[in-house]
Amino acid sequence: MITFIIGLLILLFGYIFYSRYVESIFAPDDRKTPAVALNDGVDFVPLSQNKNMLIHLLNIAGLGPILGAVQGILFGPVAFILIPLGCIFMGSVHDYFCGMISIRNQGAQITELINKYLGKRFYQIFVVIVSIMLILLSAVFIYTAGDVIAERFFSQNDFSINNPVILSIYFVIALYYILAAMFPIDKIIGRFYPVFTIMLLAGTLFILAGFFIKGINLTEFNFSNINMHPKGLHILPIFFMTVSCGLLSGFHSTQAVIISRTVENEKQGKRIFYGMMCVESLIAMIWAAAAMGVYNQNIVPDGIIGTANVINIIADNFVTPYLAWVVTLAVVILPITSGDTALRALRLTLCDIFNLKQNAVINRVKIMVPIVILLVLILWWAKCNNDSFSLIWRYFTFVNQLIAIPTFLYATVYLYREYNGGKKYLITLIPGLFYIFITSSFILNAQIGFNLPYEVSEAAGVVLTILSLYFIVKKYLKKAE
Repeated sequence: MITFIIGLLILLFGYIFYSRYVESIFAPDDRKTPAVALNDGVDFVPLSQNKNMLIHLLNIAGLGPILGAVQGILFGPVAFILIPLGCIFMGSVHDYFCGMISIRNQGAQITELINKYLGKRFYQIFVVIVSIMLILLSAVFIYTAGDVIAERFFSQNDFSINNPVILSIYFVIALYYILAAMFPIDKIIGRFYPVFTIMLLAGTLFILAGFFIKGINLTEFNFSNINMHPKGLHILPIFFMTVSCGLLSGFHSTQAVIISRTVENEKQGKRIFYGMMCVESLIAMIWAAAAMGVYNQNIVPDGIIGTANVINIIADNFVTPYLAWVVTLAVVILPITSGDTALRALRLTLCDIFNLKQNAVINRVKIMVPIVILLVLILWWAKCNNDSFSLIWRYFTFVNQLIAIPTFLYATVYLYREYNGGKKYLITLIPGLFYIFITSSFILNAQIGFNLPYEVSEAAGVVLTILSLYFIVKKYLKKAE
């Protein structure tokens, strides 16, 4: 467990020291936050720091930190090093600046921030991309949560559209999504999310305790096993596209801006935005170790390696039967409570586009009706074709990481303006350039993209990254001077 423990220490000391540096650059103060200055009783509502921390953790922790970890650990123990390093220097930085810059801009959504700092052309492109990602995520999470519930709690093995149990479960989840997305944030999310978060953390800690009670066999890292993926997939870019939520996730930008409207004081931002991303990374680390443990025991059938079905095997292997149900319930909570806030973020994004005030219920209904119709159509299509869900998931993964890039870029412009140049903007520019390379080389090589040879896509990714740097410096940084 030496490599695993080293990874945990990287995460711990990274939070203690690097978060202070990041906070010192932004320099939070005691000015009135949007939650206080713009309190509307619906989306702008002051909540305590602890409540915001628990809500934000549950908002950002979808299936990504678990399913991504189950898939990412196939690359080997290098995941125990890359996950915490990515979290500290990229994921948490992304979440912190997204949330804090939104606070400084009256709780603006990501699309508004893109419009302000990167311009109308970027805005027009990414408002479409963000909307697509949020609707796909909501559909994916209804699908995955519904199937896990049906299998674990209703002993179903028919997951087709013809099974009335499946349809009933989907309907209940979708109805909850709609209500949570429409009600004032303190009525449903503010009341129940803290309890759900505690259940999630308890389930993960049960798994961690099982490592010591039942024992676990973890492979240690060395330079001969840098990449152990059974299918020979490349770490660059596949690993960084796979382990999304535990390392970096563009989806978080849509959630941080929701919480930016409920933060009482700017100085709480480090714990809420940076800290909760670190906790999510910790969850990913524990589930990655658990997945390696069951893989090394050879108890996972080849056909389900790297899939959500591994979750139940992990629960059954590391905890007692009655606690295994608690763990599964905690896992089910993740997609459900990220899907509803995805719909909420989509509602807020669209209402800003169409300039609809959300304190009137009728305006929320106007926005939600077409969203729900589109959501039902996507789910129907996904259930009618077994390959459809896999296709949706792959495109969602790509779009999810793609929208992290504009957050890094507008944070770079913000820091460059605030400090009249200097070098502090590099803490967001460098991760942004790295993910330009990751996402571009991925889509050039992937079958869902251009399907180019790996070497060609990597070289093209480098060229695109260099051109992007030139464009950023010339169009944004020089202009900001």
